[in-house]
Amino acid sequence: MAEPDAGTKLTLLGDTDTVSPDALPDLYAYPEPLSRCWVRSNFITSLDGGATLDGVSGGLAGPGDRALFKVLRELADVVLVGAGTVRMEHYGGAVLSAAARAARQRRGQAELPPIAIVTASGRLDRDMKVFTASEVTPIVLTSADVAVDTRSRLSGVADVLSCSDRDTATVDLGVVLDRLAAKDLLRVLTEGGPTLHAAFIESDRLDELCLTIAPTLVGGSARRIATGPGQIDAGYTRAHLIADDAGYLYTRYVRA
Repeated sequence: MAEPDAGTKLTLLGDTDTVSPDALPDLYAYPEPLSRCWVRSNFITSLDGGATLDGVSGGLAGPGDRALFKVLRELADVVLVGAGTVRMEHYGGAVLSAAARAARQRRGQAELPPIAIVTASGRLDRDMKVFTASEVTPIVLTSADVAVDTRSRLSGVADVLSCSDRDTATVDLGVVLDRLAAKDLLRVLTEGGPTLHAAFIESDRLDELCLTIAPTLVGGSARRIATGPGQIDAGYTRAHLIADDAGYLYTRYVRA
């Protein structure tokens, strides 16, 4: 039998105290105080690494994951999403209970976080659900080349911001975070998709990953939670690990 690596400590995670739903907001609280945007991502994956089932991430979710999804949205100042995910997942505006809204107000936050959409092309239709079914005006973060046209087309339904740096045809994530910070939207929650998530990873701007592991295998050609050309070796520290009776694992990793 091979000897274990020197210094490696293995821990068998067994039964622990039950985590009350009321404790989740404290367990997932953003660092305080914040002087810049803190980017947290929330994803779900199958045991074999698939980020979708039948093309959408919601097919992997269970009741516990849906409950945590709401908690993470309750804590965020803004929900940041790529345009492809908005289309595929049929995004609408954030919906929170009266109790969650009251908790946000006590923390000094707006009642609801806006949805912020990243799109270099600006190709978004006014009749998309994210614009027609939202209590809060969505934010569109687009390239300088198309910002004027996009702002004209989406007038009255979105707040369109130009977010390019030197390359005026692309969206620069550093500029995106600067624009959000200028609006005092520091607690950022990104829900993907894989391309936007990869961009945050490759630019070394992801502070935290909340990853749900679903107790299922999907096979096929399902995408990973990050899909992009670049690679980076960034270290993260496990903040906690939660399990439920359905076999789901809820992990939280924070930048080391």
